[in-house]
Amino acid sequence: MTSAVASAAVQDEETNVRVFEGADSPADPVALTVLREGVADADLAAPAVVLPDFHLKHDKEMPSSIAVATRQTIRPTLTCSSLNCGMALVALDIDKPGPGAVTDFYNRVRERLPFPPTYRRDLTKEEVVRCAEQGAHFAVDRFGVDPDALAGVEEGGRLDTARYGGTERIRSELPWSVRQFSRIRFGTIGPSNHFIELQQVEEVLDPDAASLLGVEVGQITLQYHGGGGTLPTELGVLFGRRKRFPRTLRIQMAAQKPLYHLARARSFDELKRRRALYFSGGFPPVERDGVEGERLMFANVMAMNYGFAFRLAAFGILSDLLRKSFGTTSSRLVVDSPHNSIYEEQIDGETVVVHRHNASRAYPASRMAHHPVFARIGQPLLLPGTNRTSSYLCVAGEGARNSLYSVSHGAGSNIKHFVANGVSGRDPQGRVTLRFDYSGNGPTQVEQLDDRGVDDTLGILAAHDVIRPVARLRPFAVLN
Repeated sequence: MTSAVASAAVQDEETNVRVFEGADSPADPVALTVLREGVADADLAAPAVVLPDFHLKHDKEMPSSIAVATRQTIRPTLTCSSLNCGMALVALDIDKPGPGAVTDFYNRVRERLPFPPTYRRDLTKEEVVRCAEQGAHFAVDRFGVDPDALAGVEEGGRLDTARYGGTERIRSELPWSVRQFSRIRFGTIGPSNHFIELQQVEEVLDPDAASLLGVEVGQITLQYHGGGGTLPTELGVLFGRRKRFPRTLRIQMAAQKPLYHLARARSFDELKRRRALYFSGGFPPVERDGVEGERLMFANVMAMNYGFAFRLAAFGILSDLLRKSFGTTSSRLVVDSPHNSIYEEQIDGETVVVHRHNASRAYPASRMAHHPVFARIGQPLLLPGTNRTSSYLCVAGEGARNSLYSVSHGAGSNIKHFVANGVSGRDPQGRVTLRFDYSGNGPTQVEQLDDRGVDDTLGILAAHDVIRPVARLRPFAVLN
């Protein structure tokens, strides 16, 4: 890790936004304007938070790397339409594999988890219901995952559905078409900014935390970034129109939304309210207290649970492929962390709705008293760079209370910014990453970069004790 960077956490009192930025990485003013306008009339419980790696994508309503807490409303456009996209880190018990074994592993991944994905039905309709109710616990039963892995998953991989009516209400709430589509593509990863990366622990920065997390210098790790699966995507557009709205979903929802919302209305007033909320061409805020707020929060819980099951199933599948290619006897999940979420949380003694968009939850040790390990070191988190730079395993610090207990989900945009401005360049040691793709070509050798971009993001967060770095991970192969 390079030396500390000049950083600041600036609060704009007029617009009620707190910005974490660095001298070499100021927050994008265009994205800031979009966020400020988006929360101008919101019932904020605290200043909205802008984290490092802040940027705006054309198909999203709000910028990435934000956290927003509201008192009385749920505002799904403050996060991604598909909840529980996340990342995981797996510690392996092997020496660094050679190119032949690495190629064999990625060939097996492409065969088992192809892209474009097939329409093979991986789940039954009842298993979709179980995913929405049991979360990651479903993957333990269905994919033979070691139950100990649940300790590394946020919320233990399961949000409570009993308060909303449990399994029977899930069966009645999930529309037929949503259940059918949620049976396919289960556990897939895919390309774009999603990846399956082999790494080696190059440096341990916090020996005590590293020991408790079972990470040591020279160890081989696997990091993957995967979505939450089909169900979160379906539920994300069932309640409102989003910028990212593929044609196939539009066709499905043209029939499904009226049946789900309007045909189930129990009165004319309820029908009018649902038309205003879900058929306005946008996605207005929904009052948390009331029937519609309860329906939407229940949908969010089902989406999060399905996402936990989805990504832990990917862990089970990848563990099996690692064993076949590398002879691993142990694939241990260090952490699985969502970075698109809507949770009810306690902020300053008040129950609020926290929306995170491409930002991970960062609970310090004081908020993890129930966990045998994290109560001592804080919640573990991943701060990925790119497949051309280091990534970091971190833990949350007590300063996270000033960031709505949130942290950037990566540094990819900042790295691109540093390269484009000539601040960052080739890796001084001339290292390369073997890059595989889903077409079966390659691998190609990709020149690595220095770590200035990812270290800048880390330095800003560490300077405010939002996170503490535990270990630096160096990639040597990736599929994306």
